[in-house]
Amino acid sequence: MLQNLSNKFYQWSKGWLVLVLLVLDVFFAGFLMPLIGGIMQGGQGGIQPLDLMLFATPDKIFDMIERYGEFGRPFYRNVELTVDIIYPIVYLFFFGLAISWLFQRELASTSSMRKLNVMPLGAWFFDLLENLVIVTLLTMYPAKPTVLAWLLFLLTTVKWLFAGASILLILYGLVIAIKNGFKKQT
Repeated sequence: MLQNLSNKFYQWSKGWLVLVLLVLDVFFAGFLMPLIGGIMQGGQGGIQPLDLMLFATPDKIFDMIERYGEFGRPFYRNVELTVDIIYPIVYLFFFGLAISWLFQRELASTSSMRKLNVMPLGAWFFDLLENLVIVTLLTMYPAKPTVLAWLLFLLTTVKWLFAGASILLILYGLVIAIKNGFKKQT
């Protein structure tokens, strides 16, 4: 199955599509998500989304959920059920197609490294699980299920490991593709 997805990413990896997805990713990461974060602040400092709180213990998670307030908790839950479902799809395809496009310009088609273009699937999958746990925690408030908070800790960490690895693969691909003059390999 992963091999089929890897092959699809290579089939879909067109330069123009990677650029469109880059613009969408920059829009989400550079404008929309910070705007949502600002709305969540509600004039207060130190409030941040749970999915950006790397290595947050259950105490920190529950403190943040409480700090969101009566407006922030349902607002954040709605964001998790809408925008934060769409954004992972955008970065999944941007990362996957960018890695594929770059790897086509540096690695022979027989290279086993080419299969790493599916790395963003891990970030996407764990992001969706993370969102589900966040929605559950926000909905259950004022209850404080510690097991779910530890699960959120784990899912957030794994998501960022996959996302970080995907970014490193893009940077690696970019450096090697530049050295090769962006010529497509066979």
